[in-house]
Amino acid sequence: MEKYSDINFAKLDLERQKRRGYTEAVFCECKTVEQLAKIFETFKSNGQNVLGTRASKEQFEGLKKLFSEIEYNETARTLTLIQNPIEKVGEIAICTGGTGDIPVAEEAAATAEFYGSNVKKYYDIGVAGIHRLFANLDDIRKANAIIAVAGMEGALGGIIAGLVDAPVITVPTSIGYGSSFNGLSALLTMLNSCAEGMTVVNIDNGFNAGYSANQINRKIEGK
Repeated sequence: MEKYSDINFAKLDLERQKRRGYTEAVFCECKTVEQLAKIFETFKSNGQNVLGTRASKEQFEGLKKLFSEIEYNETARTLTLIQNPIEKVGEIAICTGGTGDIPVAEEAAATAEFYGSNVKKYYDIGVAGIHRLFANLDDIRKANAIIAVAGMEGALGGIIAGLVDAPVITVPTSIGYGSSFNGLSALLTMLNSCAEGMTVVNIDNGFNAGYSANQINRKIEGK
């Protein structure tokens, strides 16, 4: 039977790296600093690096008192506690339609880098000025996997997918005016795209996009 650690309020999957290749991530939202401290300490004592997502600055400040090595990416809202070196391979391109999409893109980037991928960022290249995408297209095409993050109407992913030969993972964001319905408009655009080879994750879910792109990238690199 696989090993897990029961700490009363959580059962931590200590065998996930052995089973899936990557350690369990910690969703920090709605957890207290005390709960996170116990979770991080358990993973740390078992020799694992720790990634926390949707973390607040207050949670970071509380944990920093206990873990001097912990780092916080305020834009991505991620916490990382690294005790084992991370070998980064390959390349993932992360693109956004606009500047407002950057926090979700940064979560994707932080996740992909934590799990072992090199990342290149191409921000604010949306369809309102599509020449900005075309100016970067040759470099974007070099990536093993591409993440396209966009709100409003969410057209960026479909356009990129129609121009490249790599897998494209699209992330609808909740950026936009009222009729964008907090990202639902972008989600539906992406789900209904006719561009082949395009995958869609949930609204604002940069973590899942970064995780999936990392799996693709590392498989291509033979890791």
